Amino acid sequence: MKLIKVTFIIAGTMGLVAFLSSKLISADRPQQVSGSIYDFKLKSLDGQDIDFSQYKGKNLLIVNTASKCGYTPQYADLEKLHEQYGDKVVVLGFPANNFLWQEPGTNAEIASFCQRNYGVTFQMFEKVSVKGRDQHPLYRWLAGKAGKSPSWNFCKYLVDKSGNVVAFYGPKVDPLDNEIISKITQ
Repeated sequence: MKLIKVTFIIAGTMGLVAFLSSKLISADRPQQVSGSIYDFKLKSLDGQDIDFSQYKGKNLLIVNTASKCGYTPQYADLEKLHEQYGDKVVVLGFPANNFLWQEPGTNAEIASFCQRNYGVTFQMFEKVSVKGRDQHPLYRWLAGKAGKSPSWNFCKYLVDKSGNVVAFYGPKVDPLDNEIISKITQ
């Protein structure tokens, strides 16, 4: 009798572990998504509602940012991209605290940091989660379309003028890299 109980407990525990593992793995796995990027409405760092329908007909470079990361100096090149190619691409920054807690600040602190250190004038949004169970719906949509979720801070999604995700760039790809410039200027 004891042998049967032990077997049942082990089998039940293994089934639970397999179930939980599949749920944890699927939380970061990109899923099929529907709708359009133009359906989103999000809040800016200063609390203003931003309707993405205003971006119809424009290329978008969507970047998850962080203030305490080795890639944080990319803010300077994101600003240069915004200044030099603003007629060809709209830069949208999304602070996220998903990677080693490198964006711990409040929205007000993040806005102050970006302005003070990098003179950021491109559109920045409220802090969001870019991966995991609490992944923001925008990032769920982007990951579903690109087949990739951000692996670190300063990952970039390029969305074309028709609202299609056409490229995903990891954090090592600088915003002024020819790979990005060539796609937005074609």
